Amino acid sequence: METSFAESLSAISSFVWGPAMLVLLLGTGIYLTIGLGLLPQRRLGYGLRLLFAPADKTATGEIPPYQALMTALAATIGTGNIAGVATAIHLGGPGAVFWMWVTALVGMATKYAEAVLAVRFREQDDRGAYVGGPMYYIKNGLSRRWRWLGAVFALFAAIAGFGIGNTVQANSVAESLQSSFGIPHMASGLVLAVLVFLVIIGGIKRIGEVAGRLVPFMAVVYTLGALVIVVLQIDEVPAVLGMIVRDAFTGTAAAGGFAGAGFLMALRFGVARGVFSNEAGLGSAPIAHAAARTNDPVRQGVIAMLSPFFDTLIVCTMTALVILTTGAWTSGETGADLSGLAFATGLPGPGNLIVTFGLVLFAFTTILGWSYYGERSAEYLLGTRVILPFRLVWVAAVFVGAVANLGVVWLVADIMNALMAVPNLVALLLLSPVVFQLSRAHFQQRDLHNRR
Repeated sequence: METSFAESLSAISSFVWGPAMLVLLLGTGIYLTIGLGLLPQRRLGYGLRLLFAPADKTATGEIPPYQALMTALAATIGTGNIAGVATAIHLGGPGAVFWMWVTALVGMATKYAEAVLAVRFREQDDRGAYVGGPMYYIKNGLSRRWRWLGAVFALFAAIAGFGIGNTVQANSVAESLQSSFGIPHMASGLVLAVLVFLVIIGGIKRIGEVAGRLVPFMAVVYTLGALVIVVLQIDEVPAVLGMIVRDAFTGTAAAGGFAGAGFLMALRFGVARGVFSNEAGLGSAPIAHAAARTNDPVRQGVIAMLSPFFDTLIVCTMTALVILTTGAWTSGETGADLSGLAFATGLPGPGNLIVTFGLVLFAFTTILGWSYYGERSAEYLLGTRVILPFRLVWVAAVFVGAVANLGVVWLVADIMNALMAVPNLVALLLLSPVVFQLSRAHFQQRDLHNRR
């Protein structure tokens, strides 16, 4: 009975993450990229400068723009950067990496539009805190007949959070610590739950402070570790880059323990894992950006679009290069085991520790970021009275996730993750004229000021 139920959920998951969803996600990103005139790619330097610009003391919001981006990155830089990249290569071959890059490039426009709308249509709740995200730009940006769509998004996001952003991450931490150091799942779960409680009980301001320090640290340590391995295998890099581009369009022949993959598999798994990694189009990140201390939606949008650049084009690419340059991708391993094998091959001794360290910290920060997403979604549905109970349930779920078998939970979360994207993408398409108008006005004024 349980097996049959799991098989049914697996079939539903395959359907909702099938070609139609991938076309909708990529299509929306391409449409926004063209409509914005390649703005995210052209204004990348502007975004990097804004990230470290002095704070505007007249701006309203909860946390600095930099912390809003770090909170969003805390949620996106997770197990997908380690296990997800490995899975994409295992199932789609080296060519899947190319399609992850494409997803990130068009995802920059999607993230930009999400943040612009999140700040433009945010509101203050009963506590006076600024809240926003897809449910609010659907409610405040579209007509009343669309309000049900905002509630649907909030429901799917709250449910998905307990899976993809909580229990699954806690389980990854417990599994990693047990396999590397023999630490029991219960001990890992208890310590992780306490640490999560100490952060999220302080709300978005404490989450933003912790993310602002922890995210850059963990990303730099992991990326530098990967860079050392790539430099040691530097002679392999040109051939690997050529293989990534070539196999993206021709597929990959069987090699070693790799069973081979065609063009469509490279495309499908590259896009799916790319979206899973940077979450462009899912509607999660704009919830964090709505809390930014800013009076200008476009400025926050330009900062938000940096997320896929850092997450996929840098961190995921480094993981992929380690897996491919070391030759581990033909071993037959997949997921975190493949990444672990690649790092251990390229850097015997410290390599495995880098992967374990990365998994633990990436998963921990994902739990923190998604706690805020889930909390705001629950608040939208039930009001501010739900905040404290939600935080306590969230912490309890961390412990449960660390010690439980999550087969069915993972599948349910995967389905909810896909379903929450649909209302968000519909809203992005309907509200795209607002994004285009605000963008034109901002950059016309900025360019005029620069010419003076």
